[in-house]
Amino acid sequence: MDRSTTTQPLAHRAARRATATSPSPSPSREPLSEPSREPLRERAAEVLWANWTGTSTVPSRALYPHQWSWDSAFIAIGLRHLSPLRAQLELETLLAAQWGDGRVPHIVFNDAVPLGAYFPSPDFWRSTTAGRAAGAPADVQTSGIVQPPVHALAAWLVHRADPGLSRARAFLARLRPRLAAWHRYLLESRDAGGAGLAAVLHPWEQGMDNSPCWDGPLSRVDPAEPGAYRRADLAHGAPEDRPTDADYGRYVRLAADYRDRGYADVTGPEATAPGAAAGAFRVEDPAFNALLIASEHALALIDAELGGRAAAARSYEHRARARTLTRTLVARLWDPGRELFLCRDLRSGELIGERGVTGLIPLVLPALPSGVAAALMRTARGPHFGLGGTARLVPSHDLTAAAFDPRRYWRGPAWFNTNWLVAKGLRLHGERALADGLRAAMLDAADTSGFAEYVHPYTGEGCGARGFGWTAALTLDLLYAGRDGLFEGAEGKPGGAPEEEFAEESAEQSAEQSAEESAEEEWGHE
Repeated sequence: MDRSTTTQPLAHRAARRATATSPSPSPSREPLSEPSREPLRERAAEVLWANWTGTSTVPSRALYPHQWSWDSAFIAIGLRHLSPLRAQLELETLLAAQWGDGRVPHIVFNDAVPLGAYFPSPDFWRSTTAGRAAGAPADVQTSGIVQPPVHALAAWLVHRADPGLSRARAFLARLRPRLAAWHRYLLESRDAGGAGLAAVLHPWEQGMDNSPCWDGPLSRVDPAEPGAYRRADLAHGAPEDRPTDADYGRYVRLAADYRDRGYADVTGPEATAPGAAAGAFRVEDPAFNALLIASEHALALIDAELGGRAAAARSYEHRARARTLTRTLVARLWDPGRELFLCRDLRSGELIGERGVTGLIPLVLPALPSGVAAALMRTARGPHFGLGGTARLVPSHDLTAAAFDPRRYWRGPAWFNTNWLVAKGLRLHGERALADGLRAAMLDAADTSGFAEYVHPYTGEGCGARGFGWTAALTLDLLYAGRDGLFEGAEGKPGGAPEEEFAEESAEQSAEQSAEESAEEEWGHE
């Protein structure tokens, strides 16, 4: 990637500081007519103001005192209803730490926070030295791994909250090159399986850190020595709610090995060869790739908004790529017997049989074949996830599995970001009553749990940190835009492009495009 696309400042720091001192923004739209929810709206806003650092929002003041990548994307989606400017700054601050190879690091460290407040800390990652060859920025410390690519989708929704402000600040024009570089990195440097999907090389990258889906691939990793690191997370959460020491040691080992390779990515046969250190953990994950595809759709809308012949061509390319990637996702990761998307272990080449919520997230895709979408919705309602029946919220793992634990991190508890995505997917594919019920359950759980990091899927009891950033932010989004699609408020065809420009030769592709255009009309283009 041309480094010039990522080195220019995204926002004047004085403007950031000025906005940081005045938490009195106006909502971008009126909340849904629910007077009883007004106290909830006010308390959610208070969480976001309390977690604001001046340039970004921490997930939790105590447990997560830095900026996290996909947290910031979800936080911006909610923050847009309170302050579109702050939502823009949230994404700009994150993307200012982008590496020269295009990767967006999963943590951007605040140098005012003591090293011992969080582990792995900057002195573990050593981004400015170990990451130099990959283009790590010299003026800020970051981690060297990534998180799910929700950012283009977040940028589009933030733009829609106040298009006038966005255009005046050239928000989309300045972010678009960085977002495109981020997607190129994933599609080229992370195509470890050679089929076109992005692979994750660490459970932290997928975001569902402790999922049983990782137990098989992680079993190949020798844990780091316990004395080589100190777990800061146990000072803020009950050990029975957190990953085990053995799993945490494997996380540390994977991250240290990647760092010691200079954060170099390997693709092709070398990445997954038996005995290759680079291939100890390589997984194609359905949620990670579904969010990449959704963000490709968002980039198409961003380019259409920017206008011009070159932007129109790029918009078409992103739409075509999103359709191709959707077909690849189905071909690679769909299990028709389980009626669920599964993870693929690239070392063994086999699908991983565990049923995680990651397998439901592709519901957000507009060009998902109708039969696959219908099967996913059956699975969501069925015994494995219990939506609308035994479970109040969608659990992070199969309710019937031996590995299910309703309280332990990502091994069963319900999380607000995954439930928000499932609700949007249900609504997109016509299950509006089920989506409405899930929305109501999420609002109730946020209210009673104090905006918990995650909750018990049966009872809604809060677990982990309280006053959690994305829980508060997505609560706001449910209150303001809870019955919108992901790409809300459409008027006309996406990008204003002639319908025939996007025509496909086969009947199957034409049907996919019709579904995509229908969804994008709901998603929104001015």
